[in-house]
Amino acid sequence: MGGGGSTRRVTFEADENENITVVKGVRLSDSVIDRMKEPSSPGGRQHRGAGAVSDEELKKRIAEELALERARRDSEAQKRRLFGKLLERERISSNEHLTRAILRERAATEEERQKAQRFARQLEEKERELKKHDAYYKEQLARLEERVKPFF
Repeated sequence: MGGGGSTRRVTFEADENENITVVKGVRLSDSVIDRMKEPSSPGGRQHRGAGAVSDEELKKRIAEELALERARRDSEAQKRRLFGKLLERERISSNEHLTRAILRERAATEEERQKAQRFARQLEEKERELKKHDAYYKEQLARLEERVKPFF
């Protein structure tokens, strides 16, 4: 019952930094690599020392490492999404603020234009009034001059 050693072989290579190794497309941490590099006992399945790792333990450790890596990636992706949402909210807020400012300026400009038109109409009215008064006083002056002519 399980007296023979495992015949399954796991191949691995160290990359140029010698800190991450690829095992059939799986990235491993330094600690897993160190455990895999330790020499196994030569005479088949003997009493396992602290450095020897069974296939099951290796699979379990690799699965744990992969789960941690996935969790880290998911966390980073979530941070990017949140940051993207924050940027989008800031952009929307900025656009709304800019739109409100533009609308305020347009309203102020329209108000100024209407005020200028009103003042222009008032000025024209005053000029017509002044012309009427001028004509009236010239007429009065001419009548007075006609009345005074017999005396001079």
